[in-house]
Amino acid sequence: MLKSASGKQMFGDIVRRKRYFYALLMILLMIGAAELLMEREIIFPEMADLTIGMWIVDKRVWQVSRASMVLMILGAVAGVCIVRYSPFPLLVNLAFAFIFAAVCLTLFRATLVPQISACMLPVLLGTESWVYPVAVLVMSVIVVVGQWGMEKVGLRERVTYTPVIVHWKDSLVRWSFLLVTVIAVAALAIYTRNLYFILPPLIVTYVEFANSKAGFRNRPVQVLLVLFTAAVIGVFFQIVGHKFLYLPEGVVVLPIFLCMFSLFEFLGKFFAPAGAVALIPMIIPEEGLFWLPLQVLVGATLFIGLAMICFQRCLRWPRAQL
Repeated sequence: MLKSASGKQMFGDIVRRKRYFYALLMILLMIGAAELLMEREIIFPEMADLTIGMWIVDKRVWQVSRASMVLMILGAVAGVCIVRYSPFPLLVNLAFAFIFAAVCLTLFRATLVPQISACMLPVLLGTESWVYPVAVLVMSVIVVVGQWGMEKVGLRERVTYTPVIVHWKDSLVRWSFLLVTVIAVAALAIYTRNLYFILPPLIVTYVEFANSKAGFRNRPVQVLLVLFTAAVIGVFFQIVGHKFLYLPEGVVVLPIFLCMFSLFEFLGKFFAPAGAVALIPMIIPEEGLFWLPLQVLVGATLFIGLAMICFQRCLRWPRAQL
């Protein structure tokens, strides 16, 4: 009988096992639809983030009303528009995408940080197809309806939305600092031609560390290793399963998330952006796969380090806490 790090039986919670199953089904549906329709833009890695955060995790992860899930489609449309119509270089376009996401989150009084990824991902990958925002809309609706359905049948507790109280001056200062630091890391990534330093799930991780008061802020090394492990798992099965064994990606994604869910159960902790990182290998060029885990490790170290120093002021912590 497999035990978690806390000594509890892994996958012992029957209700959570059902939620795992539905989340896995959602991810399989997304990958399968992308393969069947031959539309790579249907694959939205943050959908794994959303299903983990809104279906599997017991507590509320983000403060966002169901109606405000429209944020995802707004970000996706904005990202595609930036790619299609902006004459500016990549660094400036990434700044535009980040600013748009920050403004939306502030105006909607929400903490749905994956919105940042929805906006920045098409800019980073140069996605011009309108298939991407349509796919984001459809899948966001499925996630919202799925969460509502789980509440109705008792698979999870009812989620209540409490609007975030916005202190405009503090919010402006915080988002401005986040923008400056994100663009600084992005400049490094672009200059050194290591674009995967700034994968959107890593930027989401940075903003989560800066804004959230969740417990993962107290275990930065564990989060760093989980993100790196997610990249290794995704790359391994993509190379071995899809490139060498020629298995459909709809089949390859199954062991990826069986491994990810087992990792979450073993640790007894969830970190939703890791799910998105595990899907990244399915949407990047083949030549970038081998170095992806190392770039994820470096990028995550930069962003988590910045968050710990600038927002948690870890340099002032007593030695025992460090």
